[in-house]
Parts: sequence; C-alpha cells; structure tokens
Amino acid sequence: MKILNIILVITGLSAIGASAQEKLEQDRKAIKSLAGFYKVNFNYGEVTAPDPNYIFSKPYKSHGNEWAEIIVDEPKRIVIQHLLAINDSTVIKHWRQDWTYEDPEIMLYTQDNAWKKGNLTAADVKGKWTQKVFQVDDSPRYQGYGTWSHIGGHDSWSSEADSPLPRRESTVRKDYNVLNRGSRITITTNGWMFEQDNKKIVRTPQGDKLLAIEKGYEEFTTIDTAKFAYAQKWWASQKTYWADVRDVWADVIKANPTSLKVDTRANGKLLYETLFTLGDESVKEKWNTAQNKEKVKAALQPYLVK
Repeated sequence: MKILNIILVITGLSAIGASAQEKLEQDRKAIKSLAGFYKVNFNYGEVTAPDPNYIFSKPYKSHGNEWAEIIVDEPKRIVIQHLLAINDSTVIKHWRQDWTYEDPEIMLYTQDNAWKKGNLTAADVKGKWTQKVFQVDDSPRYQGYGTWSHIGGHDSWSSEADSPLPRRESTVRKDYNVLNRGSRITITTNGWMFEQDNKKIVRTPQGDKLLAIEKGYEEFTTIDTAKFAYAQKWWASQKTYWADVRDVWADVIKANPTSLKVDTRANGKLLYETLFTLGDESVKEKWNTAQNKEKVKAALQPYLVK
C-alpha cells in the first residue's frame, strides 16, 4: 500500500509539473504571436472626468504600418522590437517590449521621467509575465506584470502600471504628469488588440489627483510583408548597433541600484535624435561593438540626471 501511495504521489507531482510546463508554453506561444507585420489603428478618447467643468480633449486617431520582430527568444525571456514603416524609404525604430517570466525586479515610474526600482516577492510573480516597455531610444517607459489567460482558446493578458505621458500628448499638454495604464492584450484571429483604460493623474507631494479617464485601443491587423521590404533592409544594417545600445542601457540601469532619472533633451538635442544619429554613423563608419558601446556610453552621460 505504501508503494502504491508513493507511486500515486509521484504521478500527481509529475502531472502538476507537466501542466505548469504546458501553461508556460501556451504563454510563450501567445507572446510570440505578437510579432508580425501589421497595419495598426490607434484610437483614444477621454470618457469621463471628476470635474464637471473639465473640457475633454479631442479624440486621437491615427494609423500606420508596423513590423514587430522577435530579437531575443529564450525560455523565460522574449524581446520584441517594433519598427514603423512610413514608406518605401523611411523607417522609424519604434517601441520595444521585453517579456520576462516570474521576474522579481521591476522599475516603477514615479514622475518627471524618473523611475524607482522595486522588488517583487516570489508569490507576487508566480506564473506571471512582466511586460517591460521601452522608448524609441531604449530608455525605460513602463513595466507591468500579470497572468496570461488561455480560457476557451482565448489568449489575453492584463496589467496596471504608471508611465510618462504618451507621445501623442507629451508635447501639447502640461495639465497632468502621470498616466496610469490599465492594459489588456488579446490575441485575435488576424493579429492582436491592445486595449487601455487609462487614468490621467496630477501627481504632487500631496498625493495623486485624477484629471480624466480615457479609453483606448490599438488594433494590430496582419498585412502583406512586402510593405516592409525597406524596413527589413534598414534593420539588418542597424540591429547590431541597437543591440549594443541595449547593453549600455542595461549597464546604466544596473549601476543605479535604487532609481533612474533621464532628461529627454541635452545640449539642444533630444535623446532619440542623438542615438539615431550615432546609429547612422555606426553603419557608415562600420564601427565594431566596442566602438559602439564607447560612443553610446559617452553620448548618454548628459541625459542622465545625477
């Protein structure tokens, strides 16, 4: 009887292990399906505000062609780089999303382009994936963690995280300084949907004040890869340089054990302009990795707030 009980226990543990591994593979498959060639429709609109006299902003709508390429594929880490294909001769390195599994380290946005480092417990992140979103210049943007669900064959993930103002508003609005993002990703039959329930927050030493709430969605729909021929050619020439940029940023973040603050402009130039210019020079001059990292490290210094 004891032998039988031992066998049953071992069998049960094996089944649990197999189930956890199966769930992990489902998660990985869903995350990897975010990569592809898409037409993206961007739609945002404010829906409510606590102040009855608040004047709602004009709804934002835009669209573009976006290529999402997997650049790192590890068992518990998947990195996807987004690139905007403007036409047959223009491409913009866009945002990046790093997915990490059961990751206890997280960077929490505070305000004024500053982040503080946080530590999560094993219980906090058990079975969960962190989505780490980075700017076009590969500086941090926001990070949130949540569980992928695959109920009924529907793949979805959701989280909540504070972030800087979105680019669509950062140059035209000064009446709030933090966007609390409620994000939900859902895989569709021909792409994926990125839905958002966002709170526009005025953050001061006295606390947070809600300015308005907006709804948003970004609809990624698969399209012909031929539209991205130039983007693929451009990325092939630039990807080594940007891998070096990511490594330098990782070193910068590691060297700042508790917090990080970044100025977006220094010496009259925006950070992304500086790094994009270096990328073109790297390709033209055929710099190696050591040269790239040396020049990027030096270029970042004026933007890092001590």
